[in-house]
Amino acid sequence: VAERQNPEAYRKGNKKFKMVKVWYEPPPYGPGTSLNRPAYGHQAGGSQLIQQLSRRPQGMLIAGAIVTFSAIAYIPIMIRESRQGLPFTISPEYMAAQRAYMRYHNMNPIFGISSKEARAADEAH
Repeated sequence: VAERQNPEAYRKGNKKFKMVKVWYEPPPYGPGTSLNRPAYGHQAGGSQLIQQLSRRPQGMLIAGAIVTFSAIAYIPIMIRESRQGLPFTISPEYMAAQRAYMRYHNMNPIFGISSKEARAADEAH
């Protein structure tokens, strides 16, 4: 820094440097913002709801958004179940046929449905 201010005095070995105090002022809208453009989210004349939501903790907003979208996604499922009941793949007959198919084709023979323990448990019932 001193070399740029007075290059000749620095080369000659003159060690008299003047210390200058520098005051740091952070940008008005927080770090990562610029002085020559408006901050993100803070716009004059914007929606009051958006401004209130931007001041809330992020965790609460994310949790609220997840709950809201989950409720919206459940609406079609609820309508379908009220009209036609549960899917046929949940019926006990279908599950028994699926287990028999898996056992016949020896699917997952070590720990699954075709293992000796699973076959013994099924025969006990």
